[in-house]
Amino acid sequence: MSAQVNVTPREHLHKVLVIGDLGVGKTSIIRRLVHHSYSSNYRATIGVDFALKVLPWKTDTVRLQLWDIAGQERFGNMTRVYYREAAGAFIVFDATRPTTFEAVAKWKEDLDAKLTTADGRGVAAVLLANKCDQGREMGGGVKMEQFCRDHGFAGWFQTSAKDNLNINEAAIFLVQHMMASQPGVRRMAAPDSIKPHLGRRQDPEGCSGCLK
Repeated sequence: MSAQVNVTPREHLHKVLVIGDLGVGKTSIIRRLVHHSYSSNYRATIGVDFALKVLPWKTDTVRLQLWDIAGQERFGNMTRVYYREAAGAFIVFDATRPTTFEAVAKWKEDLDAKLTTADGRGVAAVLLANKCDQGREMGGGVKMEQFCRDHGFAGWFQTSAKDNLNINEAAIFLVQHMMASQPGVRRMAAPDSIKPHLGRRQDPEGCSGCLK
């Protein structure tokens, strides 16, 4: 008779940054992820705001401490303080406003310059193309997969806080990459529904053209 091994559940706390230009929907994404709600009333974040999301991970629990950082903060010196000890990041842009995508590389450069892991690598970062429910095309023939490889993103998702598109999936995907960076933790393969940018069958009508 084989001995039964009892595995003690553990809790993992990870600080996650949510950054990007003003008005791209960072606060709405967090509200949808944490509170399962959406509001069309826009209120600009001043400085930084906080929220907590709890996710199951195998037999453990992962607590994400989400830091909602104001869009104008990249131009100040406080981001170094805000970024400290973060394990991952979402960088968000508005799929209907090309200028917010143009700013993504600058946000990623700022993140990589001010925050690295103990071995000198950049933290796990996922790119979110938000407001895809509006169905407008972003021109320029952007190749998102190549862009992510060139700039060190773990992956990208088309998201809509309004329609609850890919919000939870993006969070799970980021957790997979953060947990994989911990000693002795193997990353689980993401099911098809949680692989970045592939789940077009879930996209709202017209959304699949947003980033072609």
